[in-house]
Amino acid sequence: MDSPSEKEWLACCGSAKFAQEMASAAPFFNHQQAVDAARDIWFNKVDVNGWLEAFAAHPAIGESPSKTVKSPTSAQWSKGEQSTALATATDATLQELYEWNARYRQKFGFVFLICASGRSTPEILAEIKKRYHNRPIIEFELAAKEQMKITELRITKLFPAYATAASITKTPHNADVLTKAGDRMSVIGGHLATAAAEPSGGFTRTRPPITTHILDVARGAPASGVDVRLEMWADKQSRPLFGEVDSDCWKLVGRSSTDRDGRSGQLMSVVDVLNPGIYRISFDTGKYNPEGFFPYVEVVFEVKESQKWDHFHVPLLLSPFSFSTYRGS
Repeated sequence: MDSPSEKEWLACCGSAKFAQEMASAAPFFNHQQAVDAARDIWFNKVDVNGWLEAFAAHPAIGESPSKTVKSPTSAQWSKGEQSTALATATDATLQELYEWNARYRQKFGFVFLICASGRSTPEILAEIKKRYHNRPIIEFELAAKEQMKITELRITKLFPAYATAASITKTPHNADVLTKAGDRMSVIGGHLATAAAEPSGGFTRTRPPITTHILDVARGAPASGVDVRLEMWADKQSRPLFGEVDSDCWKLVGRSSTDRDGRSGQLMSVVDVLNPGIYRISFDTGKYNPEGFFPYVEVVFEVKESQKWDHFHVPLLLSPFSFSTYRGS
């Protein structure tokens, strides 16, 4: 009996590189041998772009397969794998799942991936909420492991139809595969910022990536008419140091004044990609409240390479004798 075709391996995992390597490694003597080969290829031979290609072949949990999915078999398998989730969903939990899928994709740039077979919607919701707080490199690794679980499940469906007593293909021991996979994550980390952090599809911001507002907590009202400046540290070879006097390295990005709602207006252009680096927002609080304790307030924060697609809202909660800030949404 013939071995699975490249197209059929593509249904197991949506990476073209994976499908090519599996077709080349065949024939396999038994199911376990096929799984061992799949693990080795996925973790050691498929690159970051191949991982993202495989992720993109999956519909979001609770949604219909995308029209861009290349394999009808894969789409059918996805539907079956999500059957428990759909059977346990209510209108409310399904809507919540849609919203969390969108939040996850905006943060990480790829679909939330989980081996959904046998999992209920509440279980999946709990998992996506927990994983949403991961660093991108951690989440990328978890998504790759979930993809491998899905691939193994699909190989189980595919392999019996092609069981053969042909020559045995040598594959590495599982421990070797996992060791190599662990080593490879350090390499992937170097590429993640440019590959996985970029949202897929037509991502376009509708507001500047850095915004602020001021709330006068003593009055319980927005603080209007406060001058605000946004600056960026321009020296790529150094960082501003604690206790350092003001430096010419701070370059003005934009300035504005808060409106009647306490919002600063547009401090920078609406750009999809925010330049990573150290930023400073300065508030002319002395002009707003001449009798207050603070002549001005400065908030310094850093945007990492992996966060260049994020939104940074840095509000100021102000009273005459205290202030606080946080990263909002």
